[in-house]
Amino acid sequence: MPDILSLSKLKILIISHNRIQYLDLSVFQFNQKLEYLDLSHNNLEMISCHPTLNLKHLDLSFNAFDALPICQEFGNMSQLEFLGLSATQLQKSSVQSIAHLHISKVLLVLGDTYGEREDAESLQDLNTQSLHIVFPTGKEFHFILDVSVSTTVSLELSNVKCVLDDNGCSYFENVLSKLQKNSRLSNLTLNNIEITWNSFLMILQLVWRTNIEYFSISNVKLQGYLGFTDFDYSNTSLKALSIHKVVHDVFSLPQGSIYKILSNMNIQHLTVSAAHMVHMVCPSQVSPFLYLNFSSNLLTDMVFKNCTNLANLKTLILQKNQLKELANIVHMTQEMKSLQQLDVSQNSLIYDESEGNCPWARSLLSLNMSSNILTDSVFRCLPPRIKVLDLHNNRIRSIPKDVTGLGTLQELNLASNSLAHLPGCGIFSGLSILIIDYNSISNPSADFFQSCQKIRSLKAGNNPFQCSCELREFIQSVGQVSSEVVEGWPDSYKCGYPESYKGARLKDFRVSELSCNTALLIVTIVVPGLVLAVTVTVLCIYLDLPWYLRMVCQWTQTRRRARNVPLEELQRTLQFHAFISYSGQDSAWVKNELIPNLEKEDIRICLHERNFVAGKSIVENIINCIEKSYKSIFVLSPNFVQSEWCHYELYFAHHNLFHEGSNNLILILLDPIPQYSIPNSYRKLRALMAQRTYLEWPKEKSKRGLFWANLRASINIKLTGKAAEVS
Repeated sequence: MPDILSLSKLKILIISHNRIQYLDLSVFQFNQKLEYLDLSHNNLEMISCHPTLNLKHLDLSFNAFDALPICQEFGNMSQLEFLGLSATQLQKSSVQSIAHLHISKVLLVLGDTYGEREDAESLQDLNTQSLHIVFPTGKEFHFILDVSVSTTVSLELSNVKCVLDDNGCSYFENVLSKLQKNSRLSNLTLNNIEITWNSFLMILQLVWRTNIEYFSISNVKLQGYLGFTDFDYSNTSLKALSIHKVVHDVFSLPQGSIYKILSNMNIQHLTVSAAHMVHMVCPSQVSPFLYLNFSSNLLTDMVFKNCTNLANLKTLILQKNQLKELANIVHMTQEMKSLQQLDVSQNSLIYDESEGNCPWARSLLSLNMSSNILTDSVFRCLPPRIKVLDLHNNRIRSIPKDVTGLGTLQELNLASNSLAHLPGCGIFSGLSILIIDYNSISNPSADFFQSCQKIRSLKAGNNPFQCSCELREFIQSVGQVSSEVVEGWPDSYKCGYPESYKGARLKDFRVSELSCNTALLIVTIVVPGLVLAVTVTVLCIYLDLPWYLRMVCQWTQTRRRARNVPLEELQRTLQFHAFISYSGQDSAWVKNELIPNLEKEDIRICLHERNFVAGKSIVENIINCIEKSYKSIFVLSPNFVQSEWCHYELYFAHHNLFHEGSNNLILILLDPIPQYSIPNSYRKLRALMAQRTYLEWPKEKSKRGLFWANLRASINIKLTGKAAEVS
């Protein structure tokens, strides 16, 4: 009691599969809300009752009770729906205390020593709709217990073994014969039975004549040979027979007789599954079968070939067999005029387009061909009025675009294939349910929901989505539909790549508008670029930046050329840094600006008025001055082109340029010279001004510092000789 005293809200307590030997129900007196108590699979031998319990579910089965553990107080459990009991002895008086209760289901497990003192009528006072009796395991059925409880609608009997009885299953057959007394009994289940073939068919024949409508047999082990071949199909209430998990140790059995008995049964539903059945014959006459389930067998494509007596069949299940050719299955259904549902999943079906047309039964509405070896071509071999199509776990890569005639399709399952694209509803105009998860879809179409107006359920998760700009539109479209439409959203929809987003939910994927909109990206780059270019251009014009750049370039080129001439050679032959040629009308600028700014830096200047040698011709003096000078500076202006002597000086300097292979000319543009004002005799000047860079004399004083620096740099060289007259 102390263990559970504090659990005042306890409703369900499961302590099964333990070693409990004794139970006093008074420990639960303070657990007034307890409804479900499971004490099965223990070692209980004794129970002490308490009047306050009002359980809905009490399971005392699979214990070590000798007599039925039914207390007088159990009669007060007015809500009791399930009662599990176990005992080795049954007495009719034990049931009296609960006879007035309407219990939904009673489970009775009989101990290993049951049968020594047996009361056949001990269960007749039970008031239950469903009764399940588990007989002792591995013990021959020699019991006389009457299981025909008058209130029972559903009866299940487990552990029936009668293989050693010389009279077959006479005891068990006697028990079943008494079921005719119960007019309410409609469901009978036999589980875990071990009998001979003859006894099996005798039991089947016996049940055939009762009021039972649904008969199920599972976990059957059959022995011996078959001698029973005549089966009486008359006077039956049976609607459905299910035989599941059958093994037999006789391989020379004439199976044709079994197939014939089963195929000619005049019932509506027949299931024979996991029975190692290799064939099934066509009924000998038009059959009332509406439902046939032959799953988990060894049937081949030859099953029901050219069978015309299954015209009433609506559902056929051939799941998990040995079917190979889809064309054979198509022709099999051709004679099944009422067939609406076909399941051929978990086989090895392939389809060869060369087989021609696919004359499916026109009545077929639901087709399951999952877990086969079908490819894209299967879409060219589908029933004309198909509504539900299951093709998951095949080898489909795409849906052919030329497929037609699928306007009636409402539900399509393509999960676990190799599809790379999310199909639209162009050829599936009526599609409402699409299952396409576990494929290879990376970029689903953004207009899917526009194409599929009737879609009410989409399951497309667990695909390797590529999280990119293209996927963003699909994510937005998902957000615009109801959350009930996209199944598994958002947890099953995750990025497959790129690696940086792998595992992230599509719902959480974010990418900027700029990186996805090419036009916006171009505008964002081009517009600032144009603004920058215009700004730089305006600043250049306003600050005269090109002039500064040109001057820096000239200074750099001059320094580079000077480094290319051996210093010793220049120092031996030169006496002046520069010879200046100018017009007499520009002499004021030369004497006031040019000479002072150069000579203050120890630059030797050669001028005609102070360095020409008297007695020599002017031409000879010009030539000597040019040859003894490192550079020749020409001060260009409109006055310069009008001077004849300036022309001579320019001519000889230009001639020396080509003769020596050096770059000894420096042009200073003092004032602009219009091209039309240059005489034809100054052709060399035109060429030089067109080909060579010249220094412009800046009018602004702020720029003159850079002008003098460039000029001095272009003529700066160390001379060894002294300035003297040219001789």
